[in-house]
Amino acid sequence: MEVDKQSQLYKVRHSLAHVMAQAVQKLYPGVQLGFGPPISTGFYYDFDFGDHSFSDSEFKAIKKEMMKIINQKQPFERLEFSYEEVKDFLQKEMPDQKYKMENIDRLHAQGHTSFSFYRNGPFIDLCEGPHVEHTGELPAKAFVLDKVAGAYWLGSEKNPQLTRIYAVANENREDMDAFLARRRTAEKFDHKKLGKELGIYHFDNIVGKGLAMWLPNGTIIRDEIEKFAKEIEFKYGYSRVSTPHITKDELYHKSQHLPAYEDGMFPPMTLDEEEGSTKYYLKPMNCPHHHLIYSAQQHSYRDLPLRLAEYGTCYRFEKSGELSGLIRVRAMTMNDAHIYLRLDQFEEEFKHTIAMYQELYDTFKLSEYSFRLSIRGKENADKFKGDPEMWDKAEALLKKVMDDMGLDYFMGEGEAAFYGPKIDVQFKNLMGREETVSTIQVDFLSGINFGLKYIDEDSKEQTPVIIHRAPLSTHERFISFIMEYYGGAFPTWCAPVQLAILPVSEPHLEYANALAAELKEQMIRVKVDDSSASFGKKIRNNITAKIPNLLILGDKEVADQTVTLRRYGQEEQNTLPRQEFIDMLQAEIKERKMLREPMGSII
Repeated sequence: MEVDKQSQLYKVRHSLAHVMAQAVQKLYPGVQLGFGPPISTGFYYDFDFGDHSFSDSEFKAIKKEMMKIINQKQPFERLEFSYEEVKDFLQKEMPDQKYKMENIDRLHAQGHTSFSFYRNGPFIDLCEGPHVEHTGELPAKAFVLDKVAGAYWLGSEKNPQLTRIYAVANENREDMDAFLARRRTAEKFDHKKLGKELGIYHFDNIVGKGLAMWLPNGTIIRDEIEKFAKEIEFKYGYSRVSTPHITKDELYHKSQHLPAYEDGMFPPMTLDEEEGSTKYYLKPMNCPHHHLIYSAQQHSYRDLPLRLAEYGTCYRFEKSGELSGLIRVRAMTMNDAHIYLRLDQFEEEFKHTIAMYQELYDTFKLSEYSFRLSIRGKENADKFKGDPEMWDKAEALLKKVMDDMGLDYFMGEGEAAFYGPKIDVQFKNLMGREETVSTIQVDFLSGINFGLKYIDEDSKEQTPVIIHRAPLSTHERFISFIMEYYGGAFPTWCAPVQLAILPVSEPHLEYANALAAELKEQMIRVKVDDSSASFGKKIRNNITAKIPNLLILGDKEVADQTVTLRRYGQEEQNTLPRQEFIDMLQAEIKERKMLREPMGSII
């Protein structure tokens, strides 16, 4: 979550970034300065150390120097120059800082005519501010130098790679300690760590970066979530479709994705065919294909709304440095649908869609979410295609429906899709940061681009409004989110192994196998732990595997035809008749119950 630029926390983090840069500059004469902004967890600063290979072992010396600067109570002084003046100033005060001059030239080319700097002690930096009054106001015990990473200058792989030093910072020690405690929990339940430990997915360089392969356990989770989504979509009146993974470039010119998003698409495959040379692209989204499916048949106003749904695999060429586990990948399977409707149906259909979203979220016990109304921005206005009046109409329509429904939301200027405004559903991760998991987008443009029509009551052709919706995002992103939210402990209905049976000793194995066979006939994913490990180790191993239900079978259970159940995360055990347990487990799976609070709801 962004921190208000005028808040004390923002000023503290921003000022500490300058203090760290001053300390680095003193300890490493000749170091080149990049950027040093405050961020949601603290701040960072980018440096070019030249031939020096910097490591976190050098943090101690930097922190010591920073403490000296804080104790000196250096005041922050703002300086401002025109473009003509700034070159002389840089030549005098920062003659060797090449990145600063390059940045000023870049900003000037974008239309900036005035440039501000801040001075504290001997340190000067190009900066908009704001800052604290002096370094003595900075909380000496509420920041910690955190980690080192690489970062390309201006975010481009074509530019030099700089060394980025991250720091955690808060206004007081208590807030910082609380943050670090949350982060330790988040690291424990990081989906990249859990994915490996629980056998969920795998990346292999021989396949390619960002191309996840789902292991058996992960494929079960995918299949169960997709099965659930299909049932919900059937309930809410969707028809399922399926579309190819590749298409001619003509389709993406028609949809205006080319050239607008060409940089985010895989390079084309050029094929020599009878009609000549043809370019094919891996599809980056499903919507153009769905529009063609709509246009394949004639539609009356009585047919609308028409809801077309697909779990379609798409491909996007994310930059190598931006790939991150399952959150940012290059192949993704989207819980996608497109709704074609009359304008007078929009309000009812939007409410219908929100109701479906809420039912999905309630099943997963997702409650910490908010809505963002993403609209056009003042900058990069050419990104947003179509008639401005059409945009005004779409934005006003979404806002009205959100207001009428009494939904709390905040505005996201510049976050709209190129073809229309959207609602983004923002969830908090274990660190409290907001991430977009779901979207609802309104589209007045694609119906025009694709010549989509329906016949109205007066037998005249009209263009439908289109709603794009993806409540469960992509398999990759959504599973990464709930893996962390659940701490890897999935509820019974979508757990890879729903039940582990633990016979206490060899004489109990026959009863265990018979019970497992009966459960498998009912499509319950069960395993019998007949390993040679001690019984205590069997329990520990299956708890480590985060299996939601353990059945313990000993002499008493065999004699009485009962089972003793131990749930994941609970110490107590409950003995009950065999058939009663089977009936209970079947109901739990069918109703997709979750019997324990996920980690994300208690941290």
